[in-house]
Amino acid sequence: MNSLQIFLAIPGGASIALIVVVVLLLFGGRKIPELMRGLGSGIKEFKNASKDDAKEEKLEEKK
Repeated sequence: MNSLQIFLAIPGGASIALIVVVVLLLFGGRKIPELMRGLGSGIKEFKNASKDDAKEEKLEEKK
């Protein structure tokens, strides 16, 4: 393993900071809030869909 692989293998403050800097360089400061909104709405949609599936299963069990 080289030193970069060892550095990134251990999650810590420095490696997280490096990842944040790389993301900022790739996407820019203006795109990140947009990406986070999209990620948040996707997670919200997933949770709602899984809740709906659980409700449907309970209704089928009662029949």
